[in-house]
Amino acid sequence: MKLTFYGAARTTTGSMHLVEADGQRILLDCGLYQGHRAEAFERNSHLPFDPRSVTSAILSHAHIDHSGNLPTLVKNGFAGEVNCTMATRDLAALMLRDSAHIQEQDAEYLNQKTSRRGLPDVEPLYTVRDAERTLPHLVGRAYDKWFCLGNTRVMMLDAGHILGSAIIVLELNGHGRTVRLGFTGDLGRPGTLLLRDPEIARNLDYVIVESTYGDREHGTLEQSQDDIARVITKTVARGGKVIIPSFAVERAQEVVYTLHLKRETGEVPAVPMFVDSPLAINATDVFRLHTECLNEKVLAYVHSNHDPFGFGGLHYTRSVDESKKINSIHGSCVIIAGNGMCEAGRIRHHLKNNIEDDRSTILFVGYQAENTLGRRLIDGAKRVKIFGDEFSVRAKIHVENGFSAHADRSELLEWMGHVKDSLKGAFVVHGEEQSALSFANALRSMGGFTVTVPEPGQTIEL
Repeated sequence: MKLTFYGAARTTTGSMHLVEADGQRILLDCGLYQGHRAEAFERNSHLPFDPRSVTSAILSHAHIDHSGNLPTLVKNGFAGEVNCTMATRDLAALMLRDSAHIQEQDAEYLNQKTSRRGLPDVEPLYTVRDAERTLPHLVGRAYDKWFCLGNTRVMMLDAGHILGSAIIVLELNGHGRTVRLGFTGDLGRPGTLLLRDPEIARNLDYVIVESTYGDREHGTLEQSQDDIARVITKTVARGGKVIIPSFAVERAQEVVYTLHLKRETGEVPAVPMFVDSPLAINATDVFRLHTECLNEKVLAYVHSNHDPFGFGGLHYTRSVDESKKINSIHGSCVIIAGNGMCEAGRIRHHLKNNIEDDRSTILFVGYQAENTLGRRLIDGAKRVKIFGDEFSVRAKIHVENGFSAHADRSELLEWMGHVKDSLKGAFVVHGEEQSALSFANALRSMGGFTVTVPEPGQTIEL
């Protein structure tokens, strides 16, 4: 029984781990690596194993850094099932199509610029056609029910991270041995706006645990909601726009729900508000469909004939023309657009049009990985490149971490405290190196099991 860490090892993106047991080669996640464009394209287009040798895959959730390279896997010969929850199946179908569409659009846009400079054409990593060929491989599974992949039993528990996110439990059998391996995927926080709390995985021998915020604590959700209202009010008072880079799944819905609640109490001004993301619009429909993932408070709100994701003054914009018209608005407004790390999608057009306006605010409500445009902005860059052109950063930059869908250090340790008694070993992944190492040291203080922060490509015998 072997475990190889191909992605999200000492970094936060490109989640990808290979489990080998009793003839099965099971891939846990197949995410896009996000960072410097040339490096990201190189790493994402050349998988570190033969896709034809992978017998099946399990997807923890639909975020692109966990699902986004499935089309490359399929394009290069993978023929098995991609197992995931029902909600993840529906969200991943949207997100993979969208990812491919954005890559095609961005390549076309950049090629229009490079053709004028005599540079070679940019190729998309994969096309919409590649994404469509991937979708039949997605197999929806219920929470809390065992299913079999060869001689391996698998169960998915609610991770509470985004709609449909799962903690994966694998019961590996072979040569007279049984080993229970857990994979947190991205672990959510208790008490979030929309979702149920993360479940506890019991009786594990080993666990692959994320560490995105393994060295930090979050502010409270309530404080972040209040801060958003305050930032919007101040920005509107000086005549600016509020630009919110947001992941289309979970974060967009949480921000919209917050704005709904704050509009009801009069804590934010009645300016036009836009969700400028076809993907976020489609994802919101999936939220309405999969109420099994929502917490009791939101369900009660829905059952009282309230729509958490719609209110007067909120506009969902699908078409490119509708998106362009937003930038012709002279007064204040709030624009929520993807993607959350400012690496693709419509958010970059809104940044291009507003980043040099000192009346406006760029409001970050999610994690920004190393080497992304979002990370450069929150780190205080004075000038940044967008679509190859350089801009001065004059807009205000504000960061709110209370909306994070990732458990913070204390919450991760609390979850691990419930599962540690049976553990032989823990593997700390999905964190920048400093965060992963800090969290690993905290786990070692619990005692009773080994703790490893694997290097990229490292193989460990279970």
